[in-house]
Amino acid sequence: MDMDSAERNGNKRIIFNRLGPAPANHRSPKVCFHWQAGRCNRHPCHFLHADLPPKRTHQYPDDRNAQASGSPAFSGHNGSSNWGRGRGRGGRSAGGRGGVPSKIADKLCSHWAAGNCSYGETCRFVHSWFVGESFTFLTLLEGHQKAVSGIAFPSGSDKLYSGSNDESVRVWDCQTGQCAGVVNLGGEVGCMISEGPWVFVGIPNAVKVWNTQTSAELSLSGPVGQVYALVLSSEILFAGTQDGSILVWKFSAERNSFEPAASLNGHSLAVVSLVVGAMKLYSGSMDHTIKVWDLGTLQCIQTLTDHTSVIMSLLCWDQFLLSCSLDKTIKVWVATETGNLEVTYTHNEEHGVLSLFGMHDAQARPVLLSSCNDNTVRFYDLPSFSERGKLFSKGEVRAIQIGPGGVFFTGDGTGDLRVWKWLTAEQTSA
Repeated sequence: MDMDSAERNGNKRIIFNRLGPAPANHRSPKVCFHWQAGRCNRHPCHFLHADLPPKRTHQYPDDRNAQASGSPAFSGHNGSSNWGRGRGRGGRSAGGRGGVPSKIADKLCSHWAAGNCSYGETCRFVHSWFVGESFTFLTLLEGHQKAVSGIAFPSGSDKLYSGSNDESVRVWDCQTGQCAGVVNLGGEVGCMISEGPWVFVGIPNAVKVWNTQTSAELSLSGPVGQVYALVLSSEILFAGTQDGSILVWKFSAERNSFEPAASLNGHSLAVVSLVVGAMKLYSGSMDHTIKVWDLGTLQCIQTLTDHTSVIMSLLCWDQFLLSCSLDKTIKVWVATETGNLEVTYTHNEEHGVLSLFGMHDAQARPVLLSSCNDNTVRFYDLPSFSERGKLFSKGEVRAIQIGPGGVFFTGDGTGDLRVWKWLTAEQTSA
């Protein structure tokens, strides 16, 4: 794998027009976060100086099984390494804990993000990259010139890999946070995953494969157009492609390589999301459908049509399948007595949902991260969907990955790669 050094030329920062003053007799339905912090100096204030009434908790019909299991597992997450100390906590309490759903309505100040907000502490928008007390921002890794489209953390490595639409993969030293090298691929990175020491990168018309322990390199041909999604299960690699097919390779231990095995056809448009769980492969497509494939026979056994737009991301959690779409919904699916999946709960967002990622907080409680196309990532407790925090970015977050010791990463549309960490109860109360 050839690596070249690269320097960052800077990212475009989008500056939004500031909202004009509201009429004196108008009061926003949002709670004034300056009032919540005990320092609102506006008379009159256009926001509420009172807490909103709590909403009802959403529970799934079968959530008792999930709660009894302690910490239900999410499919397809891995990672290991070390990172430096945090650079400050910031943010404020998200509320909504104890099973009572709540909503965090704060908006990032785009002038502050650009470094030129003149309102200071009196600004009505957030001057922080996050809201919430359960996690903190550690550092920013700069270098990509376009959107970060994939993040991988191969086992046994002290390197973090990030892929981008700038046609490169950057390798980051986890001890120093510095870029250790750049791999130029000659095509946009559509997705990236790791399994064990292997790193898989989807580019136009191919899948690039590297073994970080042996330095072996492979190029898997066959895809037509961009490779948007990858998933590996039991040494079988699946790739969702632009022409709507799902290509399958099986690992050959004898040849130490992946050999073509099958092509799954059924979607009419590009396959952009894949996940494996409960001995099934789930594929989401631009044709607004989710297909369920039996891993034993590689046959499609069900097509789900409840979404009305692109299926952007899929996630398996315990006995549930979670899906999100540009139709502004997150749907929770559960198997019926006949074995077919049906929607048991729909969570509505104000914006299109780009990505779902599941992880556990410092207390091993399951948390869902929902990335939306308003440049935010919302944190929800499961199974209640109580909102407990929010991340802000300068661009849409398409890539999320977890690391060791409560560390996790987000990559946004400007090329910024941010490192975060969950806080323990002692750190939160300090």
